[in-house]
Amino acid sequence: MRKNILKEKLEKREPINGTHISLPVPSHGEMLGLAGFDWVWIDTEHAPIDHKTLLECINGVAMTGTSAVVRVPVNDYNATKKVIEMGPDGIIFPMINNKKLAEEAIQSTLYPPYGTRGFGPMRAVRYGCDDVNEYIREGVFNMARLVQIETEEAVRNLDEILEVPYIDGFIIGPCDLSASVGELGKSEQPKTNALIDIVGEKLSARGKSFGVSIGNATEEFIRRYVGIGANIISTGTDYDYLVKGAIAMRTHLQTVRDKINKEQQS
Repeated sequence: MRKNILKEKLEKREPINGTHISLPVPSHGEMLGLAGFDWVWIDTEHAPIDHKTLLECINGVAMTGTSAVVRVPVNDYNATKKVIEMGPDGIIFPMINNKKLAEEAIQSTLYPPYGTRGFGPMRAVRYGCDDVNEYIREGVFNMARLVQIETEEAVRNLDEILEVPYIDGFIIGPCDLSASVGELGKSEQPKTNALIDIVGEKLSARGKSFGVSIGNATEEFIRRYVGIGANIISTGTDYDYLVKGAIAMRTHLQTVRDKINKEQQS
């Protein structure tokens, strides 16, 4: 059975630096994997990535040796099943607000008697090159399972969510968390900060891997989360790198042209 490096890092609470894919471009998985992140988070909750493209993205990340994780849509366990059969290193469930939702999400990844998953692994058993019976016994537990804490309700119910087995990590979603207390777009305001502190305190006390997913993490932001015990920082996304890189190059070109024009006029 192939070793899951990501799961081992989560179990040991080692630092994990991640980034995101939001565009339906499989080569982005390979590019970001080659950049040296610990994981590449492929988003199918908000992003326009279909299942065919997703499989290609997972393969692109995997060929670099980087861990591929997939965020699935909210409460869509048929979609979840298709993702699991693709054999990602980890799966991320958004909007887990209570114990019942956590149980349903985790059970959708496990075969009876532990869960409700139907049988049909494909890439997860390397298309039959791996021992299917070994996968049933052990391999199915090898995938990392993470849940997102994104609302005030989820924070209130965190103790009960922590009772659910087979959760390997927790991801704070500061934007949605701020929205749940009327501070959308202001995730560093008092109400949101207080909730983040509660999550950090509870998860650190239980020795759980946890962290944050954000579009852009400043040094101050990173220090804030590391300070509450977070070991996972997932930041940046493919379209952001593309736009910012393009703007930087366009600015550079114009700056040089302006400099040349000034030299010619003097």
